[in-house]
Parts: sequence; structure tokens; C-alpha cells
Amino acid sequence: MMATLPDLPPPPDVAGMSLDGTEPFTVDAAENAALCRSTGVEPAADGSAHPIYYFIATQVGMGKTVAGLCAACDFDVDDGPMMGSSAVRFARPIRIGEPYRVSGEITGLVRKRSRKLGVMDVLDYRLRLHDAAGAVILEADNIWVLPRKELA
Repeated sequence: MMATLPDLPPPPDVAGMSLDGTEPFTVDAAENAALCRSTGVEPAADGSAHPIYYFIATQVGMGKTVAGLCAACDFDVDDGPMMGSSAVRFARPIRIGEPYRVSGEITGLVRKRSRKLGVMDVLDYRLRLHDAAGAVILEADNIWVLPRKELA
């Protein structure tokens, strides 16, 4: 999805760009325990990871770094991308010690005007976490706001 504002250049046409990862992501038991305790809870006894690993695993495991994702949108990460929202749908919990693969794509980049931020691009992308058998265990939709100070 790409919107145009007649007095501004259009955003890059990145909808459909693959964000498939190349390396598996595995939740380490010690890291999960430290993360759990930092939030005031004990690690789950059933071997499931803290639910926030949906975000960590998909972001780390996708095929681009944050800077790379921003660069694909012709945006400098040093200009401060902002998370707008993140929504997740779990088919089952993330398990400690299991390797997961990430697939995903950019679903849209829309240029908008904001009274508060001036010109901004709104980036939508979807990431899925797959188990070793290929089953999708979760799907996350993320929205980032990319302030376009140079176009304000």
C-alpha cells in the first residue's frame, strides 16, 4: 500500500519486500530466566519462554537489522524510528531451546502528514515464527513511524 501526497515525493515502493531470516533463533534458558526475573516473575516450569520473546525472536531472526529495515525504506535509523504498535497472535507458546525460523514481509509504507510530527512514513510489516517442522507458532504485525524531518 502506497499513498501519495501531491506536494511530496512518494515513499519508496517496498510493499512485498521479504523479511525472511536466514539463521535460526533459539531462546536460551539462562537468558529467558534473566528476562523473567527482571520483570518480577519466575521462569515457567513447563519450558515455555516469556511471551515477550515473540518480539525479540522475530526482530532478531528476520532477514534485516533495524538499520537495514529502515534503509530499505530510505530512512536513516539515526533519525529515530518509533514503534507505533505491535500485535501478536500465538498458535502455541515459544519453547526454550527449540530453533525457530522467521518469515515475513513489508505490507505497506504510507506517507502522511501529522500535526505533531510533520511528514512521516508509516511502515507496516508482518513476521511469522516457524518451528523446525515449518508450522507457524505465531504471527506479529508491527507498525513503525518514520519521521521525515527533511520533508516537513
